[in-house]
Amino acid sequence: MDKTASKLHQYTLGVVAHLLLLLAWYLSVHVGDVPKYILPSPVDTFRALGVADYGWWAATLVTGAEIFGGYALALAVGVVLALLFTWSKSFESLMLPLLVTLNMIPKVAIGPLIIVWFSYGVLTNTMMAFSIAVFPILLTTARGLREIEPDLLDLVRSLRGSRWQLFTKIQLPGALPYVFAGMKVAAILAVAGAIVGEFLGSDKGLGYLMLQVQVTLDTPAMFMAVILITLLGVLLYGLVLGLERWLVPKDARVS
Repeated sequence: MDKTASKLHQYTLGVVAHLLLLLAWYLSVHVGDVPKYILPSPVDTFRALGVADYGWWAATLVTGAEIFGGYALALAVGVVLALLFTWSKSFESLMLPLLVTLNMIPKVAIGPLIIVWFSYGVLTNTMMAFSIAVFPILLTTARGLREIEPDLLDLVRSLRGSRWQLFTKIQLPGALPYVFAGMKVAAILAVAGAIVGEFLGSDKGLGYLMLQVQVTLDTPAMFMAVILITLLGVLLYGLVLGLERWLVPKDARVS
């Protein structure tokens, strides 16, 4: 009962913090008499959601597809590469320095190249989200796989366990805390990657919509787009947290 009360108290504080932010936003606009084109009130911002011409639903679906698609690809590629690193030290020595170098390239700088290679559209922005999100998953997963006790791995090998059995029965369960640590960081980066892609070159999505309404100084619509992008990120992060709580014991989680 104490744990339930503690959780409820924690969630209540989180809700209160958001409500206080909304109140501060509302008061700063009305008390300070700030023009709408500089800082719209929460009422004006949410009223923009009712304007059908913006196509909020379609834009949100496009951006969501880019974020979740890039994130899923980053998760798959990151885990597979980390596994290959544990299987072959030579492969790790060959590829890891190259991947570090590639990760140091600012993604905004390679954005125009990605547009040239893949043209405009959802695929381009998905690749941007992937390119930013894959590295933290790769690094944390590789570390987690290395943390497995060597004696345990030798025991499974002595029992003629295959590499796949070694991975699914021993390595992956033991590395899950580290995998989820990277997944939580990548969830934030995937949102940024998709929006950067839409800013650089796109004809749909919430980032593209923000650029369109910026021309007319429709600040309420810009704020509403930011809120929807944030909600997509919160949804992705919440799904990751839910999976972590389901699959990883509390005392084994990496904060």
